[in-house]
Amino acid sequence: MVNMVFARFMAIYGHKFKSAFETEQEIMIAKREWAMSISGFGETELVAAINRCKETLAWMPSISEFLSLLKEVGADFGLPSSYEAYQEACRYAGDHNHNWSHPAVYEAAKQTGWYEIRGEAEANIYPRFRYNYDMISKRVRAGETIDQPVPVAIEDKSEVTHATTMLEFAKAHQIDEAEACKLLYYLTLPEGSNVRSRQYQQSLATAQDRGWTLPTAQ
Repeated sequence: MVNMVFARFMAIYGHKFKSAFETEQEIMIAKREWAMSISGFGETELVAAINRCKETLAWMPSISEFLSLLKEVGADFGLPSSYEAYQEACRYAGDHNHNWSHPAVYEAAKQTGWYEIRGEAEANIYPRFRYNYDMISKRVRAGETIDQPVPVAIEDKSEVTHATTMLEFAKAHQIDEAEACKLLYYLTLPEGSNVRSRQYQQSLATAQDRGWTLPTAQ
């Protein structure tokens, strides 16, 4: 595959390609690095990305640029871009009936954590989500099927239910979502644990000062 990629680049960029490498040894070293970087991508994606290079780039791309194009052409597998997937996860965390654009988006959000996605700043949580999504996307490109998520019943005490409770609490008391997530963080901790009990007591003190009733810690 790497030989195919470099042959296409040589045909497309001519002397510009040749000027990027002074010796055959440099080409061999570059090929090894490219091979490690594009492992997991199929021929269809590689060809699509090369064609995108031909249309948009005057010089042979760096590995970083080529990987970005590979992610863009990942739409051929029905995969949205990493940031589009993250935005979808933020909008629909806690929505039991959302029809996800791709199962990989749901799976990445689930692995990242519904509470974290809704409660943490983008600068902190997006890199974690992007890593999970990229790993799952590679599995999709390799031919693995990611099952569509099964809607979660509201009675099920899952992460999704906790996120919904937090958002409803924020709306009911007209406070910021991040503040509600922090106050109800104890819901995400193991039931019956000491750490959950301690966190609940701390939150309860704050809630009582404001005249609020918290969901039970049990």
